[in-house]
Amino acid sequence: MSTIYNDDILFFDGINVLDFALINQTPFYLYSEKIITDNFLDYQNSFGDNAHLICYSVKANSNLSVLSLLAKLGSGFDIVSGGELSRVIMAGGDPKKTVFSGVGKTEEEIRFALASNIMCFNVESYDELMTINAIALEEKVIASISIRINPEIDVNTHPYITTGMKDNKFGIEQSDILEIYTMASKLNGIKITGIDCHIGSQITDLKPFEESVSKIISIINLLKNNNIQLNHIDIGGGLGISYNNEESPNKSEFISRIIDLLKPLATTILIEPGRSIVGEAGILVSKVINTKSTPSKKFIIVDAGMSDLLRPPLYNAFHAIKEVFHNNESKFLCDVVGPICETADFLGKDRTLSLSKGDYIAIECVGAYGFTLSSNYNTRLKPAEYIINKDTKSIREIRKRDTIDQILDNEIEYL
Repeated sequence: MSTIYNDDILFFDGINVLDFALINQTPFYLYSEKIITDNFLDYQNSFGDNAHLICYSVKANSNLSVLSLLAKLGSGFDIVSGGELSRVIMAGGDPKKTVFSGVGKTEEEIRFALASNIMCFNVESYDELMTINAIALEEKVIASISIRINPEIDVNTHPYITTGMKDNKFGIEQSDILEIYTMASKLNGIKITGIDCHIGSQITDLKPFEESVSKIISIINLLKNNNIQLNHIDIGGGLGISYNNEESPNKSEFISRIIDLLKPLATTILIEPGRSIVGEAGILVSKVINTKSTPSKKFIIVDAGMSDLLRPPLYNAFHAIKEVFHNNESKFLCDVVGPICETADFLGKDRTLSLSKGDYIAIECVGAYGFTLSSNYNTRLKPAEYIINKDTKSIREIRKRDTIDQILDNEIEYL
């Protein structure tokens, strides 16, 4: 984990969390620039001299400062909306190193992406292919595309974050791959550049990745036999991290295995990591509002809830919860819950902690799919985000806490 205790006080990336919490409004997200940088460079260095492009998955954490940091490190980007493309451009990212994924690209988003000269679209259906072609012809440009295959591989992860099984909405069935590539090769507004595959998220076993790459290789050989050549192979993302002391995959070993499999093809390799770059780089700090006991439960009620961190109720996901001040009082079994008016509003169940009103907690490994899944449900204010500079250890605010005026600004007064 990314936190340690020093004299019973929790530190994150060298920062005294208690000192920072005492002078800033909770809840708030705190990120480590060093952890993000180290994780990205672990991927980058693992490729060595092999042709590659790391396309960071923007949906994991889309804060402009995070994107800017990664852009300066040389990252490309994987986007799933026009809004994410706007973020990449605003953060100084290169559209020419950006791939556009997702099953529901609108015509407006396709036009914006073409005008921005993105690297390619990851096409997910026949309809989408024809729409991109028609718009490209209207705009008098050529759209570079890759076809996303559905490899029908079962992985050991939550069913909501699988993406490569036959019942998922993503990708093209393998039996249809040759047909859609052949069709694409005949379209005047389309240039085929690659093939794409994504099997899911939070995967901690490397075997499914190897299996999916093996399927891609067989498809590439089929395409070659039909005179369809590819410039890149996008193996997607999904590499998991350790949330509960489980063993997490080694990035270097992962990349080494992929390179060994794909080396005979001598083509550029794209990967789309998100969680494995930013997940461990963030904590969510929250204050205990009240404690409450019933005949069957003890509750720790904090000022962060499912509007700030949705993963626990959405996926029943585990996040370690630590006292910011580690006192020596007796610990007790409790549920850590938020203020949202929903029974599902919990951050952790059956945790052994020692907390009382006014204490602080830190929820770990929330750098990915933390703030990006937040909402204003119950008209609650989205929290501020901060980042720790890797060199000076100074802390900078990178997103201000919402105000009630911001939330209500777009609403039209009822007359």
